[in-house]
Amino acid sequence: MSDTALSIKTVLHPVSDLAKAKQVYAALLGGPPQTDSPYYVGFDIGGQHIGLVPDGGPQGMTSPVAYWHVPDIEAKLAELTAAGAVVKEAAHDVGGGRVVATVTDPDGNVLGLLQGR
Repeated sequence: MSDTALSIKTVLHPVSDLAKAKQVYAALLGGPPQTDSPYYVGFDIGGQHIGLVPDGGPQGMTSPVAYWHVPDIEAKLAELTAAGAVVKEAAHDVGGGRVVATVTDPDGNVLGLLQGR
């Protein structure tokens, strides 16, 4: 593997009822979210980030998406597209020093990339 810094530390879940989902995940994870807004709820547990996105958010998520943390998102996007992945959501800043993007593999599975933080 050429990039030993790769790891999955963030998983986002699309939810239809944010208030109900927040209660379930708080019970599962043993405490309240660290980020709580009408468009995103985030839990940080031991270095793992679990996010709840109402109605799949602007990216239209229909299932959970694991985000691989990478040191250089543009370089990783170039590497993935050269290998046959298709960009679903171009790299963009989501605040807090984080840049995200998604690609699909040849079977249509969504892979998330996250740079920063």
